[in-house]
Amino acid sequence: MGRRGPRLPELVLTDAERETLEGWARRPKTAQALALRARIVLACASGMSNMDVSRELRVSPPTVTKWRRRFVDDRLEGLSDEPRPGAPRTITDQQVEQVINKTLEEAPPHRDTHWSTRSMAEAVGMSQTAISRIWRAFDLKPHLVQTWKLSTDPEFVGKVRDVVGLYLDPPENALVLCVDEKSQMQAIDRTAPILPVMPTTPARMTHDYVRNGTTSLFAALDVATGTVISQHHRRHRHQEFLKFLKTIDNNTPADLDLHLICDNYATHKTPAVKKWLLRHPRFHVHFTPTSASWLNLVERFFAELTNRKLRRSAHRSVAALEADVRAWINDWNNDPTPFVWTKTTDEILESIANYCQRINDSAH
Repeated sequence: MGRRGPRLPELVLTDAERETLEGWARRPKTAQALALRARIVLACASGMSNMDVSRELRVSPPTVTKWRRRFVDDRLEGLSDEPRPGAPRTITDQQVEQVINKTLEEAPPHRDTHWSTRSMAEAVGMSQTAISRIWRAFDLKPHLVQTWKLSTDPEFVGKVRDVVGLYLDPPENALVLCVDEKSQMQAIDRTAPILPVMPTTPARMTHDYVRNGTTSLFAALDVATGTVISQHHRRHRHQEFLKFLKTIDNNTPADLDLHLICDNYATHKTPAVKKWLLRHPRFHVHFTPTSASWLNLVERFFAELTNRKLRRSAHRSVAALEADVRAWINDWNNDPTPFVWTKTTDEILESIANYCQRINDSAH
């Protein structure tokens, strides 16, 4: 005699229940968990065993048993999720709305510049933990502030199209070089040795430091390869810029045109610089709009230099700083990483237009 399983509870559907279950199982907008439970009950009601239903719907036998028993005990209501354990919710939607409205529209008390969790909790009669949860849920960060600046250059659109066009569609038989100066690089020495990183303890350096002079780094980033032509100068005048242009001229193939992307710094536009450029027709200078240095990719290289070398370094002289930076750039050029520009001119202009719309409509 074969092994007999446990006696299954009888499952008989009324016409109304069958119609409801079939609707739940068919409707594409029904929650998938509820649709699966409806199909389990319908299959069981057709006379199939739990194992057959399990194989047919590809669910585990305990899942079939659970929802079969829940339906027999509570009918259609038994297929809904039961309330989860835990304390009931104590913060209402109206309280959440009150916190959000105060954060966005009302000034904090005591002439504070921004709300804190403590001041908001006191104002609405809630706990600081509740305020923190609400702010996190809606990504509100009153303690943070960002700076912004819009260019007032009357030729802004044309200059953006010019520079971005060089990035996205560089001319043939030419190099595109992003040129700029990282001025006033300080040779800083800490008043005590920097302590290395240890388990549970980050690297530590003294708050105070000694200034040992400054230097300026002139750099030209090759957009295509990521390599950098660099030169240090103690001063930052048009004479030094001319020397750097000559360095670029000597370190690039003579048969290629050179398209230089520069900012509007005065040393780039002196009569002496213009005369030199006229005598070297392979140089083509493209200026970024005023207050739009973010268009110059060499700024991204300067950020790497600052983060990976300068911020945690200590130098007892300007010469030591210059030698350290030259060595770092040489290593960079041995394995360069080009920075890839992806945004089109239209995307940039649309983003700026949307931002202008936001600040105009902010009622500030």
